[in-house]
Amino acid sequence: MAPTKGASPKGVSRTISLGERRARIGLRHHLAAKAHGITPAELADDLVALHATDPASVYLSAAARAEPMHPNDLSDALYKDRTLIRMLGMRRTMFVVPTTSASVVQHSSSDAVAARLRRALVKDLAAATPDPAVWLTELDESVLRLLRELAEATGAELSRAEPRLRTQITYAEGKAYGGPANITTRVLNLLSAEGKIVRGRPGGGWIGSQYKWSPIETWLPDGPPKLSADAARAELVRRWLACFGPGTMADIAWWTGWNLRDTRRAVASNDTVEVDLDGEIGLLLGNDTEPVHAPEPWVALLPALDPTPMGWSGRDWYISPEYRRALFDGTGNIGPTVWCDGRIVGGWAQRPDGQVAWRLLEDIGSAPTSAVASEAARLAEWLAGVRVIPKFRTPLEKELAATT
Repeated sequence: MAPTKGASPKGVSRTISLGERRARIGLRHHLAAKAHGITPAELADDLVALHATDPASVYLSAAARAEPMHPNDLSDALYKDRTLIRMLGMRRTMFVVPTTSASVVQHSSSDAVAARLRRALVKDLAAATPDPAVWLTELDESVLRLLRELAEATGAELSRAEPRLRTQITYAEGKAYGGPANITTRVLNLLSAEGKIVRGRPGGGWIGSQYKWSPIETWLPDGPPKLSADAARAELVRRWLACFGPGTMADIAWWTGWNLRDTRRAVASNDTVEVDLDGEIGLLLGNDTEPVHAPEPWVALLPALDPTPMGWSGRDWYISPEYRRALFDGTGNIGPTVWCDGRIVGGWAQRPDGQVAWRLLEDIGSAPTSAVASEAARLAEWLAGVRVIPKFRTPLEKELAATT
């Protein structure tokens, strides 16, 4: 039987209060005080990974935590120095991670995602070719040869050079949103998930999403170092607990996208202790049990799909359930948020004129409110006229963006 909410579970080492959990966010996520002199790769490593489904989120997440951090610093780290790499990983979600972490993400998460993608594509190709598995393998090899010759290419360029990429499969036949579509994107996503190719510099600047593709050797000459799935999962859990702990087993399973068996095995491979989280059992690394005290008061404006609000499946301790309708879209994607001392207290959006509009959903006092206004002005200046519209728009973001 699960413990009653508010009653301490038996056998826990100590209680972690809401205040301490929020203090850990402020300090470990570089929100209570911006990091100075930190590199993009170091920042991403401190957060385990930066969500990259929305390309702008990578840049805005960094801007909220570090200064000076210019968009060019992130772009150079991704596409020139290659200390960061974009990967399809946990929960079949796009992330930007330090290149040194590529192996952990690949073998803990991407390999399993790739296996599912390959099975699904082979199944869908059955109507187009008599031996879809062999046909797809031959196509993969052809695309890799082309990329090694070209060094980089867009999906459109590759499909012109390799006609088989223009093979069409019909989806949702008879429905308004259905119809035939080329397999180009699916093949390239599959090769990326398998750690064979990488998304390079996009067109359209740092908010663009039309990427050029490169062979993995461009980033990692020998490919991602080999790790067993168990070792990679154990290391990813260790990193998650160091940044996001304490958290529940359900939080870890949700964030990674693993089944409960693999999650439990990965947790068991680490030295952890159980703690009381308001009646729930939480987990901490064994060397991370010392109390964490509240930092100086702080505020932050975080972008859509920022790693902090996307860090846990259980979110009531940092966002009031009554705010969710305004701050999430219909499929559970969080929009831009305003934070105060470890809690979500409002939302923000960029208007067409470049200014950052914001709204508080509760009274946080005059000094924090002034700090929010200052941070909004700083963000508008940082954006320097670049218009950012979240990929997944939420009710409050759309309303604020239309404000004149």
